[in-house]
Amino acid sequence: MDALTERIESGDYPPGTKLPSGTELCAEFGVSRQVVRSAVDWLKARNLVEGAPGAGVFVRERDAG
Repeated sequence: MDALTERIESGDYPPGTKLPSGTELCAEFGVSRQVVRSAVDWLKARNLVEGAPGAGVFVRERDAG
């Protein structure tokens, strides 16, 4: 969660960017799919990303203010 949040907030993953797949995130961080799902759910709950069924998970536009 922290690494993905940092990448979003720093602009490494700008708005509109598709996050890496669950498989890629599992491999990169050495965690299970459940951990990746939990992290993505956490990011969704904080309105940092949104899921597009069949297309993936994308970084949301930042709210002004």
